[in-house]
Amino acid sequence: MTVHHETVGVHSHLHKPMFHDVTGAAEAAVARSGIRMGTLTVYSKHTTCSVIIQEASHDRLYDGTEYLLQDLVDRLQTLIPTCTHEGQYLHPGTAHIQHAVDDLGEEAVWSLNTDAHLRSSLVGRSETIPIVDGRLELGEFGRVYFADFDGVRERDRSVHFTVMGE
Repeated sequence: MTVHHETVGVHSHLHKPMFHDVTGAAEAAVARSGIRMGTLTVYSKHTTCSVIIQEASHDRLYDGTEYLLQDLVDRLQTLIPTCTHEGQYLHPGTAHIQHAVDDLGEEAVWSLNTDAHLRSSLVGRSETIPIVDGRLELGEFGRVYFADFDGVRERDRSVHFTVMGE
C-alpha cells in the first residue's frame, strides 16, 4: 500500500465564516500520488474549521459565498449563535484569555470564537473520499470545502490531504 501526504494553505480574510473550495487541490494530490484505487482523507488540524463535501452552488452572495454554504451558516447560527461578547458562553474563561494574551501575544477579543469551536465539533474536521480508477468519487456536483468558522481575524490555515491505496 502507498501513502502520500500533502498540505496546502488557504487564507481566510473575511470577518465571517469562509469556505474554500479545495477540490482541485484534492484532485491534484491524488494525481501526484499515482494511486488508482484507495481513499483520500481531507483533514483540518484547526479546532475552529471543518471539511465538508457539498454540492456546488452556482449562485453567490456579493462577498462570494455560495448560497448553499450560506444556508448552512444560517442554520448553524440558529443552533450556535455567533459569540459577540464575554460571558455569552462559559469558554473562554479568564485563565484561557490570560494564556492567549500573555503567552501567545494574542488580542483578548480573538478568543471570542466559541461558536466556531462548537460549529467545527458539530460539522466535523475531516472527510474520506473513495478513489476509483484514479478519480475522486464525488458525484456529479460534489465539491470539497474547507470551512473556516472563526471570523474574529484574518488567518492562514492548512488543509491536509492523505492518499492511501494502490
